[in-house]
Amino acid sequence: MRTIDVELAGRPYEVRVGPGLLERLGAQCGSMLRKATVPVITDAHVASLYRGKVDAALAAVGKEARWLVLPAGEQTKSWAHLAHVIDFLLAEGVDRNDRIVALGGGVIGDLTGFAAAILKRGCGFVQVPTTLLAQVDSSVGGKTAINVPMGKNLVGAFHQPALVLADTDVLSTLPPRELRAGYAEVVKYGLIDDADFFTWCEANGPALLGGDADARIEAVSRSVAAKARVVAADERETTGTRALLNLGHTFGHALEAETGYSSDLLHGEAVAIGMVLAARYSVRRGLMAQHEADRIAAHFKACDMKAEVSELGLECGGQKLADHMLHDKKMDAGTLPFLLMRGIGQTFLAKDVEIGDVSEFLDGELRSHHLAD
Repeated sequence: MRTIDVELAGRPYEVRVGPGLLERLGAQCGSMLRKATVPVITDAHVASLYRGKVDAALAAVGKEARWLVLPAGEQTKSWAHLAHVIDFLLAEGVDRNDRIVALGGGVIGDLTGFAAAILKRGCGFVQVPTTLLAQVDSSVGGKTAINVPMGKNLVGAFHQPALVLADTDVLSTLPPRELRAGYAEVVKYGLIDDADFFTWCEANGPALLGGDADARIEAVSRSVAAKARVVAADERETTGTRALLNLGHTFGHALEAETGYSSDLLHGEAVAIGMVLAARYSVRRGLMAQHEADRIAAHFKACDMKAEVSELGLECGGQKLADHMLHDKKMDAGTLPFLLMRGIGQTFLAKDVEIGDVSEFLDGELRSHHLAD
């Protein structure tokens, strides 16, 4: 097991990465579990895989899991399900010193974390992420939210977990498509500020996706360490440092909005295409060499992932996608900062991007395939 410390003033916590952590859930949480019962929020798919294992792990330390099983899918991040979670936790008598367990992917982690943030003005929770995307991104850093009709993650709060347990064994149960979608967030850390890690991804990504246990532990650990450094430097995204973690997300969220946040386009798939778009837009602005943008697209294609917005079959123009961006949480006084690149591992925040130019750029991307050499 590897342990990564997230250093926050007065609220540090650990992210533990390795195999078999779910089977030792009770022991890993230790004295955090104060009562005989432990509320566990999950979804129907995860419950079908791990309910028995969690029951046994908690029973081993004299605790009983109290389950709330929600529907699987992005639609669960809603007002209605948030109210359901709050009502359940109140009925269970949860107080501010208890620990709620969020067992699942990013949807369950975001929803449970937001409920914990607002229940009695803040309760503790433990993240047990069961997808690669959640392990390397959404479970760490304290961003919690739900979706609303105007857009994704527009209602939420910063609320850090008390502990994160990333069991790499559970990744073996993920469908290949979902694993690849999560891998996009791994690649992101290389593109932000670690060109050597991107090179590592090029060499090891296919093995990771193919089931290599050591590659998975390495990828999750390095990704979490990268995110922990950024979160420690800019917990609430006030200095611009943490904004770097959104590389590909402005484009990606627009694609998700246009596809109705449906299973037609998973979040990680949207982010992968979004990072390719960010790289190509950087080329358009004369910031980045074409061959580096091609290298990014080529890596995703080598991992059997979509890298072209034109592959999505969207029936809209660039302006429609650009309009979705106007609801982005990062809008500031009518302008939208964009994360662009001067090269692989050289991401920066640009505040001089004209949305009309982005619209024109997207028109071209929607019409054509760009094939890497």
